[in-house]
Amino acid sequence: MKHVLTSNYYLLFKSYLADRNFAVRHNNTLSDHYPIEAGVPQGSVLGPLLFLIFTADIPKAGNTTTASFADDVAVLSVYEDPVSATRHLQTHLNFLAEWYTRWRIKLNQAKSVQVTFTTRKNICPPLTFNNAPIPVTTEVKYLGLHLEQRLTWNTHIQAKRRQFDIKFRQLHWLLCRNSKLTLNNTLLLYKVVFKPIWSYGVQLWGCAKPTRLKIIQRFPSKFLRNIVNAPWYINNQLLHTDLHIPSIKDEIQRVASKYNNKTHNHANDLIEQLYNNGPIDRRLRRTWPEDLIQH
Repeated sequence: MKHVLTSNYYLLFKSYLADRNFAVRHNNTLSDHYPIEAGVPQGSVLGPLLFLIFTADIPKAGNTTTASFADDVAVLSVYEDPVSATRHLQTHLNFLAEWYTRWRIKLNQAKSVQVTFTTRKNICPPLTFNNAPIPVTTEVKYLGLHLEQRLTWNTHIQAKRRQFDIKFRQLHWLLCRNSKLTLNNTLLLYKVVFKPIWSYGVQLWGCAKPTRLKIIQRFPSKFLRNIVNAPWYINNQLLHTDLHIPSIKDEIQRVASKYNNKTHNHANDLIEQLYNNGPIDRRLRRTWPEDLIQH
């Protein structure tokens, strides 16, 4: 019976991966078809699972932390001395270079960057991968979040605000004051289209200073005033209350509390241990994710 199941799995994966071709279209010209000899179909359900299986033995090191999600990999090193941090990172990168070569995985070095997250002037010395220098930058976009060197979240918030404005202009014909769309449908449009723009990752970037959070808050307030044609003397908080749309601050506290409860009671012991490391000495007067929880 075990042999039959193994054969069935093999035939399943073979039909999924074999006999696939690709072509390149440029304007109205289509190239010849060529066989795909590596990789999995992009956007498929089994793709991430097969990738995780294939990369399960990715090298790890005791002095660094590896964070991977699908094909996005981040290697972190936390040290007060930037030279020591670079030394440990370089050792880990050398292990990764050998591993990528052995398993014939081609790294997109054009998208690889080095960032030193610090409030000090000194930054980590440059790193190399396969003897090629890794570009040094002050910010990076990782999993949809814009992370800058000092972790102020200013770049991320500005990017979200630009997304708001672009999406609002695209849907202005539905949201203008003369629109025939009902109020309930307009609010539904906000929850489905606009809210996901800023709510993603709010458990982290919600730690930004209140002055930066106000940049995001201006949009839902403007949105609500526009759809109900509110006069200037109507308070924004009153609009949020009457229309049952939480403010940015209230939504951050709600999501942070929900996330905290979910992780503390998680069935996975590894996730549970993330929040049981004891008190941490804080050197900077900054808001931490746990500070967002409303007790």
